[in-house]
Amino acid sequence: MKNNTMYNEYRCHNGKMNRGCAARGGGFGHHHGRFARHAEQFFSRFRNVAANIEETEEFFVIHLFAPALIKEHLKVITKDDVLTITYTPKEEADTDKKFSRREYSNGAFERAFALNGKVLSENISASYADGILKVTLPKNPETNKPAVDIAVN
Repeated sequence: MKNNTMYNEYRCHNGKMNRGCAARGGGFGHHHGRFARHAEQFFSRFRNVAANIEETEEFFVIHLFAPALIKEHLKVITKDDVLTITYTPKEEADTDKKFSRREYSNGAFERAFALNGKVLSENISASYADGILKVTLPKNPETNKPAVDIAVN
C-alpha cells in the first residue's frame, strides 16, 4: 500500500469501524474513539456498497459499485474535510414485486471518506455510468509528497 493512499475511510475493508483494521495511517485517516462508536451505529442502518480506490500521480479515484440506481438520487458532498456519498431512493419501486431470490438491492446507502487535506475539494467531479459511480478527487500537491527512500546502513 502506498504511503499516501486514500484507502482509509470510516469503515475499514472488513466492514467494522476501524477496529482491527491493518490500514492505519497514510493519506486519508481513521477516526477513533467515541466518534467511531457513534458512526458505527449510524452507518449500520445503510446497506454496504463496495468501493475501489485508485491512486494516480494527480488523482484519487473512487469507483463505487452501485448498480440499478437513479442518478438523480445520488448525492456527493464535501463538508469539514469529509467526502460523503449517499443514495436515497424517493420510493421503493420493488415493494410490489415478489422475488424468489434477491442478491442485490438499490436501497439507500451512505459512504464517508476522510480527506485529511489531501484533496482539492473545490475540483472534485463525479459521474455515474454502467452501475459505477466514479468520483475523481484531485490531489493537493502541498500535502501529497512523494515517498522518500531512506538508505539503511
